[in-house]
Amino acid sequence: MQKVFQYFLFLFFLFSIIEAQEKEERIVITGDSLLGRVINGSSIREVIGNVILKQGEVTITCDKAIQYISSNEAQLIGNVVAVEDSTVIYTDSAFYSGKFKFAFSNSGVKLNDGNAELTAKNGYYYFKENRAYFFDEVNLVDFVNNLKSQKLNYYDDEDKAVASENVVISDTSSIIYADSLIHFRNSETTFAFKNVKIVNVKRDMSITGNYLENYGKKKFTKITGNPLLTQVDTSDSGLIDTLYITSKIMEAVSDSSNKLIAIDSVKIVRGGFSALNNFSIYLRNENRFFTYKLEEDKSQPLIWNDDSQISGDSIFVYLKNNSLDWINIIGDAFILSKNEGFDFRFDQVSGSNIKLYFNNQKLARTNVQGKLLSIYFMYDKNEPNGLIQSSAEKADLYFEEGKISNVKLYGSPQSDYHPESVIIGKEKDFTLPSFFIYNNKPNKETILSLIE
Repeated sequence: MQKVFQYFLFLFFLFSIIEAQEKEERIVITGDSLLGRVINGSSIREVIGNVILKQGEVTITCDKAIQYISSNEAQLIGNVVAVEDSTVIYTDSAFYSGKFKFAFSNSGVKLNDGNAELTAKNGYYYFKENRAYFFDEVNLVDFVNNLKSQKLNYYDDEDKAVASENVVISDTSSIIYADSLIHFRNSETTFAFKNVKIVNVKRDMSITGNYLENYGKKKFTKITGNPLLTQVDTSDSGLIDTLYITSKIMEAVSDSSNKLIAIDSVKIVRGGFSALNNFSIYLRNENRFFTYKLEEDKSQPLIWNDDSQISGDSIFVYLKNNSLDWINIIGDAFILSKNEGFDFRFDQVSGSNIKLYFNNQKLARTNVQGKLLSIYFMYDKNEPNGLIQSSAEKADLYFEEGKISNVKLYGSPQSDYHPESVIIGKEKDFTLPSFFIYNNKPNKETILSLIE
């Protein structure tokens, strides 16, 4: 009984194969001259001159064809042009399979579908799927983008390209590098994977990460996987500073403001300036940066500028010609500045709102609005000379060479001088309620170590 079953099973597969062969569409080749011969029991035809191969909607022309009758295949030689609908393929020589309906060339191949041009050293085109698989020095060019890689699948019907190995895609404003990439031409949408880098050449700026989503029509880009922004700036004075920003998520909006949003564990470093927070927005065209305390945050955003530590619920930083212009600190504002050469002598000021104004990168004036409290250490010929403790509703503090030169208090002002004999050895007793030293100031080295 088992043998009978095996026999019928064999017949079933045999008839299936025969039926498939009968349904297989045979290729038809014509030309100026034809030579038939038999090699190793297989019938072969050589067609020379004005050769035309047809199979269904596929038409291929060339100078010479070698047709393998039994296997429904052909070797095409010289000026090969394959056409199906709007897709045209050019190459010097190719192999065509009528059974599987694909063409392969390893002599340099070009595809044009009216929307994009694709070239490579080697390539397959699958006519049933309207899909090309090209490899070795692949280059795809459309109206907007230029994509290069070592391997690429191009889906004609979907206008989709899937590229891998040394992938580079560029348009008029940026270049994206990645290990692999998926690009949709119609929607101008790109997904890039591993070792991602997007470069804005005009701004001398780059962002690296491990995953990228770029929505061209929406002008929106999102990068995750340890994203790092690097931008080289030159100020009016000729100083060159490099801006570093890292976070868990980075989003860029290429509108009139050229907005960059850094989310979660944000660290920023630029020369003597650094910041630490969970949410930052950098408006590149407007030369300003701001951050604010999120509802779930336990601590305020922090900024360090040289020897000063700054905290507040919201902090706005304004640049002018790539240099610090002024800083606006809103809500529980506090500034802590270390006096160099002394272990625990910190100038301190707190208030509802503090504005810092700079001149040539140096602090020139501080304006305090609401509930001013301040402690400033005094010096006589660089020798410590006590401190002044003040309170008021408003104040203006003026600086020369980093030292306070004049103070104006408004609204119930009160100022007390404490002589050096009272302070020495007891500096820690003279602190404001908001006093706290943060030791997690980011620098270039800590930022770069996060992405290694």
